[in-house]
Parts: sequence; C-alpha cells; structure tokens
Amino acid sequence: MRKDIHPENYRLVAFKDMSNDEVFITKSTANTKETLEVDGVEYPLVKLEISRTSHPFYTGKSKLIDTAGRIDKFKNKYAKFKK
Repeated sequence: MRKDIHPENYRLVAFKDMSNDEVFITKSTANTKETLEVDGVEYPLVKLEISRTSHPFYTGKSKLIDTAGRIDKFKNKYAKFKK
C-alpha cells in the first residue's frame, strides 16, 4: 500500500438527511462551516438530500422528493429550447 496518500484529518461528523431529519454520526474529512449539537456534543454538520434512511432502494418505498424544486429548475432551464 502506498504511503502518504490518505488524509490524516478524520474526525466525527454529523450527517443530516434533510428529507426526513435523520442524523447519523461517522468519521469523515468533509469540510463544513455549520455545526449541530447531538447529545450535548457539537459536531461539524453535512446536509444530505438523500441517505440510506430515505432512499427507495433501502426503504422499499418509492416516492418523489423534490426538496429544492429541481424539476421546476430543469423545466425553466430548457424552456428556451422549445420550438
């Protein structure tokens, strides 16, 4: 295995699924300016649109989550190409 290619700054980070407000904590090197307090301990916060707790593959439920208006943004972006 090659030496000195992996990051050294792993730390505990809170990941929050914004579609269902589920929070899980794991080690990561992700940079973030936001923090979240979990059980009295403050962790750096990374916001996710989808995770294992909301993805249809893991939950077995199929539903459309349009948290950021992505469909409308797509339609507006490509409306100028209509004939």
